[in-house]
Amino acid sequence: MTAQVGVIGAGAWGTALAQALASDGSEVSLWGREGDLVREINQERRNSLYLPSATLAPTIRATSDLAELATLQVLLVVVPAQFLASVVGQLPPGTRDLVLCAKGIEAGTGRLMADVAADADPQARLAVLSGPTFAHEVAAGLPTAVTLACSGGREQWARLAPLLARPALRPYYSADVTGAEIGGAVKNVLAIACGVVEGMNLGQNARAAVIARGYAEMLRFGLARGAEAETLAGLCGLGDLVLTCSSTSSRNFSLGLALGQGLTAAEALSGKSSVAEGAATAPVLAELAARDGIAMPIVEGVCRLLSGVSPASAVVADILSRPLKAEREEPAA
Repeated sequence: MTAQVGVIGAGAWGTALAQALASDGSEVSLWGREGDLVREINQERRNSLYLPSATLAPTIRATSDLAELATLQVLLVVVPAQFLASVVGQLPPGTRDLVLCAKGIEAGTGRLMADVAADADPQARLAVLSGPTFAHEVAAGLPTAVTLACSGGREQWARLAPLLARPALRPYYSADVTGAEIGGAVKNVLAIACGVVEGMNLGQNARAAVIARGYAEMLRFGLARGAEAETLAGLCGLGDLVLTCSSTSSRNFSLGLALGQGLTAAEALSGKSSVAEGAATAPVLAELAARDGIAMPIVEGVCRLLSGVSPASAVVADILSRPLKAEREEPAA
């Protein structure tokens, strides 16, 4: 048996996806940067650094040589958003399918991941996999549904869906790549805000309000960028938002929890092996929104906390003192 699908990135999410794809006995190639981690996966069937709860399938073969995956026609790219350009740029150009699984916006450029990948590998056929997915649950085989947004439309979907779907991993088709990306990127920032609410003991009412008003910010930003409202109301938008705003299993929620309890961003992030994507996304998201005149007060508040400009109490007070307004903006006459 030879692998049909490769996974680039042996963090928690990449390893969980490899485990899910190998659940039916399929061979999966998994690339990781750290040699010690690659050896542990191959010899001990464990990833103690990023996914210690899982005993990995025997058909997962890890490698630290990216060239070994270059000949595969379907690659899931699961490296952190800020490293996607450099990693994809190491692949030889090809007409392979690149399924982007990172959720973020590139710092410094404001590019979504599909734009980053298109520049790094112009011949690749791009898709985005996004949705409410905690890695440890996917690795354990618990039921999970995701959006698979295909730039190549139904033809690409027909090629990818049978390769990626498993009894416990159910992809749903979308052609809205932009919407899938924006939902995944914005929800990470909003999850930090919900963690702050938890850390400050502001209650469940406040967290529900942040989810709802945060979703309104996601929708405003997404529509301004050409996303479809239906996409943002689906798995990769509202679904993912609800999940990551409700549990310490979310790295972004845990970061916000620490901020709400009085830690600085540097203190909260120090010593972490996993990446809280929302910390890098928040400032570039706020900058893009301000440039385009899109109101995102919750995102702005998260940025102030991360930069150390204001304590959590001041950010909350500013949001609560905003002018009273209609919940839904009336369309222009």
